[in-house]
Parts: sequence; structure tokens; C-alpha cells
Amino acid sequence: MRICLAVLLGFLLDLLLADPLWMPHPVVYMGKAITGLEKRLRKIFPVSSRGEFWAGVVLAVILPMASFGLSLSAICLLDLLHPALGFALEVMWCWQCLAVKGLAVESKAVCRKLTTGTLEEARVQVARIVGRDTAELTEKGVIKAAVETVAENFSDGVAAPLFYLLLGGAPLGLCYKAVNTMDSMVGYKNDKYLYFGRAAAKLDDAANYLPARFSAFLLMAGALLTGQDAKAAYKTWRRDKRKHASPNSAQTESAMAGALGIQLAGPASYFGKVVDKPTIGAPLREPEPSDILRANRMLYTASLLCLVLLGGLRFLLFRG
Repeated sequence: MRICLAVLLGFLLDLLLADPLWMPHPVVYMGKAITGLEKRLRKIFPVSSRGEFWAGVVLAVILPMASFGLSLSAICLLDLLHPALGFALEVMWCWQCLAVKGLAVESKAVCRKLTTGTLEEARVQVARIVGRDTAELTEKGVIKAAVETVAENFSDGVAAPLFYLLLGGAPLGLCYKAVNTMDSMVGYKNDKYLYFGRAAAKLDDAANYLPARFSAFLLMAGALLTGQDAKAAYKTWRRDKRKHASPNSAQTESAMAGALGIQLAGPASYFGKVVDKPTIGAPLREPEPSDILRANRMLYTASLLCLVLLGGLRFLLFRG
């Protein structure tokens, strides 16, 4: 019951406040830990593909375990002082594991720049939420990048954290965030991280396997409830759900593309190198800025459904 209440309050705080800039965020410290550990591990292990791989394995073991252990210890310690203190800390960390409003606000700002600002301003804004190069994106490319990010990060930033938070409270939620942060920092298939980041990328794939598929169906339900094409979302998901190097990313992107009736993905530039990725969805029409707002409505609806379904399931299992 305590975990359900902590997650519910954390979810409401995220909807109200997103991530205040003044508040220290655990992901920031995870990022600093990854950077520091990478430097040390690269010095300890041999400079070879095998050495880099095992250095990455050590990183992929240490950071999630440390995130889980330290957060659990902190909550237990405050519980000993007073249960309300431990509960307050858990609520705060549940809040910080979620990114519903932050994702919606940042993507909506891209739409606003496209409609009332300039294309250059929109490129700068979308660069805040995507990993690809944005300097040469067309208006269509900016829209697609924003919509794809909403779709993919609904799984990574909302559904998956809710899944792990409701499974094991804030410690397991932060453990998941550590895995996800590692993948975003070192899980690249470039010269620097091809071997070092392999374990982190595989661990992230495993952690997101079930949440990503559940997220696709939540987006279909969100499409139905917000007036988008849920039937096309399902058909597109069945056809295109494997059209990505990651086993998870195309799950939500295909559902989103089908719901909106636009084509997503395709070739994109990362660190100056063009990656030839397959397209997802059918180009029934050209993307427009309002597609970002439609994606946001689906995001909010699917997020609420996720909270109700997973929270209700945990509550029933707890009562049983």
C-alpha cells in the first residue's frame, strides 16, 4: 500500500511540477558516476576490444546495484528516524523517476517555435530532447524528431519507470533509471563505445522488453480515447514493430505513426554520421506541427492508463 501511495503522489507531483531546475536530480549524479567510472575502468582494463567489453560489464553491474543499494539504505535509515521521513524521500524519488510533464512541455515548445518562431529556433529546441544532429533538419524533420521522442520516451520515461516503481518502490525505479542513463551515455555503436557500451545497451534492452510492448498497447488505447486512429496504430505496430536496431524502440514509434497517419524514422545523422534506418508507418500525409500536440494528448492519456492499470494490479496483488 505504501508503494502505491508513494508512486501516486510522485506521479501527481510530476504532472504539477515536472523537474524543477533547483532540485538535485539523481540522474545528474548517475551521469557523473558513469563519467568517473568510465575513466577509471578504461585505465584498469587492457586497451583492446575484450578489455573494453569487460570494463563495460563492470560498469553495467556497479551502477544499477549501487543505485538500488544506496537508495534503499537511505529510505531505511530515514524510516528508523521517522516513517514519514522515509516515505517523503520515496515519494520524491518516485517523482524524479517520471517524466510525463517534462516530455510534454519540451515537445510542446518545439511546436510553438515552429508556429510562432523560426525553423532555427525549433532546431535548437528539439536538440534538447533528441540525440540526433538537428542543425540541418527540415521542418518535417523537426516534427518527426519531436513525435518520435514523445513515443519512445513514453516507454523509457513513463511506462517503464512506473512498472519498476510499482514492482519494487523507489530503489528499483532508480535502478532502472541507472540502466537507462548508462544506455543513453555509452550505449552507442561508434568507435568509442562499440565494445565498452555493449553490456549497458543489452541490459537496457532487457529492462525495457516488457514495458516497451505494454507501452505500445497503451498508446493504442490513448489513440482511441483522444480521437486518433487506434486501428491503424495496431496494424502499423504489427507490421513495423521490428523496424529498428533496438528490439524496443519501434514498438511505440510504430503505434504512434499509425495513430497519426504519418511516417516516422528513416535516415538520421548522429555525431556527423548518417545512419540509414528504415521508415516506420505509411506517409498518408505530411507531418504538421499539430502532430506534436496530438502525440502529447496520447502521452498524457496513456500515462494515466498506465498508472491505473499497474497501480490497480499491484493493489489487488497486495490485498490478495
